Amino acid sequence: MTTNHPAPASSHPTASTSDFTSEPCLTLTSPTDILAAVPYLVGFHPKSSLIVIGIHRRQAKVVARWSLPFPPGTLAALEPAFEREGVTEIVIVGYGPGDLVTPAVDEARLLAAKTAIHVGEALRAHEGRYWSYLCDLPACCPAEGTPYDLSTSQIAAEATVRGLVALPDRESLERIIAPMTGPVRLAMRRATADAVAEFRAGLTAAPDLDTFATHYVAESLARVRSALRTHEEGGRLDDAQAAKLGLALAITRVRDEAWTLMQDSHALLWRDLTRRLEPRFTPPAAALLAMAAWREGNSIQATIALERALTIDPGYSMANLLMHALQNLLSPAILRGRLPTPAELDAAMGPPHPSWLLPLVNLLDDEDPQTPSR
Repeated sequence: MTTNHPAPASSHPTASTSDFTSEPCLTLTSPTDILAAVPYLVGFHPKSSLIVIGIHRRQAKVVARWSLPFPPGTLAALEPAFEREGVTEIVIVGYGPGDLVTPAVDEARLLAAKTAIHVGEALRAHEGRYWSYLCDLPACCPAEGTPYDLSTSQIAAEATVRGLVALPDRESLERIIAPMTGPVRLAMRRATADAVAEFRAGLTAAPDLDTFATHYVAESLARVRSALRTHEEGGRLDDAQAAKLGLALAITRVRDEAWTLMQDSHALLWRDLTRRLEPRFTPPAAALLAMAAWREGNSIQATIALERALTIDPGYSMANLLMHALQNLLSPAILRGRLPTPAELDAAMGPPHPSWLLPLVNLLDDEDPQTPSR
């Protein structure tokens, strides 16, 4: 069996699909090869997990992971994903003791039977041994399990050459976008206080709210474009620039400017801001990171970013919409040709209005209830 070189494709509590159409392949010829490849497919070494790999023409089209245990019916989202991606074969791998893994594997096999999809292999791995659900011959599949050593497989070397990474656990991936601490956090806190003071001073000095809204939105849209140029040229926003952009992204029209101009490479910019911004300003940047990561096939980072956004603001609509897409195994290909242009956003939303500033003003009031707003 051969599987494409993928980016990490899923994470707890969601799973998702990615397009794996033109990358070099990893050749899997044994259960040990499969077990060696899984960490590179999902981005980390899984524990207490079910992995389902959907294959079409010897290429992985769907890679999905769920933490165990999960409620019955959880795998239902796989059926439309299999149909959409043309999956004809699946490989199932469960990690953990039999009483935890077997019910999940059984559900995946029932789904495969229902959809007339061939199960190429179904494995359980636990404490250095694996068991195949498709083989009951003692000579090759003893009841006590088969010891395996991932270092004997060439998959790790092939994956490393192709730039794939398998971190020790999911927590290692979470730390990649964890909030910065120490002097960096203190510096950003000062920069944010300065940006807030500047916004309030401008709001107070403005002759009227319409004029201020028009000026601030225009300035913020330019700030987004400047940040993207700085990133594309290999630069990094300083603290003042990052703090001001964090405030600006609270305005939906400004955030959507970044959304419509999205490129896969922008993930690094939004990851940096997700780590540096003060918590109340983080959800827009985290949602943009999720969008960029999802587009480039890194759905595990997308999910972790969305979890970060929704922990801070459970009602943040962009994060909820993207999480729904990931939970339903939708491919980012659905966005191709469907994102509006900035000009189309202008036509749809009309000229800036003071009401556009309310999300930002509310954020500032939440931090300092004694500060009046206009």
